[in-house]
Order: sequence, then C-alpha cells, then structure tokens
Amino acid sequence: MLDIKLVRENPDIIRQALEKRGDKAPLDQIIALDKQHRQLLHEMESLRAKRNEVSKQISKMAEKPPELIADMRQIGHKIDSLEVEIAQLAAQLEDHLLRLPNIPTDDVPLGKDAEDNVVVRSWGKPREFSFKPLPHWELGEKLGIIDFQRGVKLSGTRFYVLRGTGSLLQRSLISFMLDLHVKGHGYTEIYPPFMVKRECVIGSGNLPKFADNLYHDEEDDYWFVPTAEVPLTNLHRDEILPQGTLPVYYVSHTACFRREKMAAGKDTRGIKRGHQFDKVELYKFTEPQMSDHELQKMLDNAEEVCRRLNIPYRVLQLCTADLGFASAKSFDIEMWAPGCNEWLEVSSCSNCTDFQARRANIRYRPAPEAKPAFVHTLNGSGLALPRVVIAIMENYQQADGSIAIPDVLMPYMGIEVIKPA
Repeated sequence: MLDIKLVRENPDIIRQALEKRGDKAPLDQIIALDKQHRQLLHEMESLRAKRNEVSKQISKMAEKPPELIADMRQIGHKIDSLEVEIAQLAAQLEDHLLRLPNIPTDDVPLGKDAEDNVVVRSWGKPREFSFKPLPHWELGEKLGIIDFQRGVKLSGTRFYVLRGTGSLLQRSLISFMLDLHVKGHGYTEIYPPFMVKRECVIGSGNLPKFADNLYHDEEDDYWFVPTAEVPLTNLHRDEILPQGTLPVYYVSHTACFRREKMAAGKDTRGIKRGHQFDKVELYKFTEPQMSDHELQKMLDNAEEVCRRLNIPYRVLQLCTADLGFASAKSFDIEMWAPGCNEWLEVSSCSNCTDFQARRANIRYRPAPEAKPAFVHTLNGSGLALPRVVIAIMENYQQADGSIAIPDVLMPYMGIEVIKPA
C-alpha cells in the first residue's frame, strides 16, 4: 500500500508511476475520497468540540435551558450520522488504495509489455544435440514418469500426476534447493500453512486486485496460497522487529494454487502452467537502505541453483509495464528448454520496498529509542517447479530416450539415469 500522505501531497508522482506501468487505478477518485473524508472528519471534530463546550456550560447552570438541550441532541444525531458516513468513506478509500500498485524505482527500464524487458546477462551455452530433442510431455509419457490422462481424470485440465522417478526427481530438487539455501546461503526454513486468513492475502498484495485468480474456501474464509510469499510476508504482521534483527532470511517450500484465468489458452501442453505447482520461495525483511543490495544477493542465490544444475539461463530486468503489482524492481531468471525451444521463467526476484510492510504493518526499530519505521520486503523463487523439472528433462535427455541425472542431484536420487519403467 502506498502512503496516503504521498498520494495526497505528490499525486503527480503516483500519476507518472501509473502511466509507466500502464495501470488504470482510480487515482482521481482516491484523491477526491481522501479530501471528502478529511472534510467530514474536521466537521465531526468541530461538532464534538462544540458539544463538549456547551455541555460544560450546561452542567454549571442551575436551570437547564430546553433549547440548548435540544440543540445538543441534534448535534449528537449529526455526529452519529457523520460517523457512519466517515466509516463508509474510509472503507471505500482503503479499497481503492489497496488497488494502487507500487512505484517503480528510477532504474527500472521503461516499457509497454514483456517484449521491453532487458536481458542483463546469460550463463552457459545451449547444448548441441546429435538428435532432435523431444519436449518434456513426450519424454514424460515415454518414460512413464508423467501421467497426463490420470491427472485430468482426477482433477481436470491443467493437472497431471508424477510417477516413480518423476516424483523422485521433483522431491530431490526440492530437498537440494532447500539444503543449498539453508546451509549455503543462510536462510531459515519455514513450513507454513497452505491456507491463510483474508488479512494475510491483503497484506501480501494479492487481495483485493487478484481475487479472481485465487482459490477460496468461502465457508471459513480461508485462501489457498498462490505462493509461499503470502504466509512469509505475514509471519511478522503487526510486529515491530527489535534493533539489530535485520536482515531476516526465510526459505519455504509449498504447493501453490492459482486459477490461471489470466493464462487461458496459453501453454496447454505439458506441465509448464498448472493450477497446482510446487515452489521453493526466498523471502527477506531488510532495512530500507539495504534492500537493493539484498535483492542482488537474493538473485545470485537463485542463479546458483541454475549453475549447480548446469543448465543455461539468462537474467532479465523487468520493464515498468511487466512489473508485478507489489514490486518496485524485479529480475526474472529463465532456463533454456531445448525440447520446447523456449526460455522458461523459473524465478522472479523482487524488491517490494515498504509496499507490503505498510499493508501488513511490519516495522523495525532502527535504534533503541528511535521511532519505528517500515521494513522493506523482498521475495524470489529459488526456484519454481515444475519448470525446473522441464529444463532438466529436456537438457539432460539422451538419444535412447533416457534422462541423465545432474551431478548435484545424484546423492538425493540414488540413480544416475531415468530409464523407461
């Protein structure tokens, strides 16, 4: 959430940010609601002050003038009416403010869509095959490690079943990534609930804007997490972190649930895009002046997974129009998939500045007697499955249809090659 004071005093900054993003949030309506809200608050406080003053005068009178008592009764009714109106305006104002996206930092490249994202570096060379590489959906079925038909039978389109060494490959990847981030990068592992309260989804920035893309249990008002970013953001909701505790590093593996309504008709083959998928998520709470530095460290942590798997990848800085709602600055990591013949996004690392912290009321104390300030939050995939599974299958496939196991995964899998069952 943006600071209402910033919106009120510097609307041109917000307007320019919305233009850069190509966002049509109702800024003018927010400004008008804020003005009306403050005017009514002033009117109500004036009436309360008048009532208090007159009440003091009446209490000192031997005889209580009926007309003054009647006036006070009318003022009381007016105050009651204003309180209702002010509460309604405050709710409208908050709803509109929650729909304002974060402000891109000055070094985010301008752009109109994803085509304007900037490749900042690449690593590794795509493998040259002596045969035509197959896409993962053909490899998976031939090896008996992905069952698309039974996934559809169980749950419908965009679902699948991993079998045997397919399940083992995903589980080994998750364990490898968690071990690397905990033991090698200093993150603390968190295993959170996969369902959270409404205020958690608001705090992370997913509600109210993206309600249609989330799975929701209406009876108990629980929301299935679209990413571990949601519960990790809210671990310290409504807290003041003591001096000296920042930065805080968390890593979490969860299943993620998304309706994929915005991706209707896209990537319908294979396991690239589904309503349920697994992800290892990196998350940081930092001091504001350190957040950009910590973003670069997080990005390198995610890249190291790619390097250790020895899969070619590239890093893109997202342009203004492709930034996530809560992000002020983001970098994507894409792995090369030779069977699909495309780059697959396996991570997006973002600095959300104080945007989520304001929504979730997460602050820290810079010094023992200092006034609390909002932290900066950062998040990134470290990495997202199943796309890493796709990249391994397609990059490590062999002429006989088998799949070699990356060296770093052999201790977890106990085998060197995935062969047909």
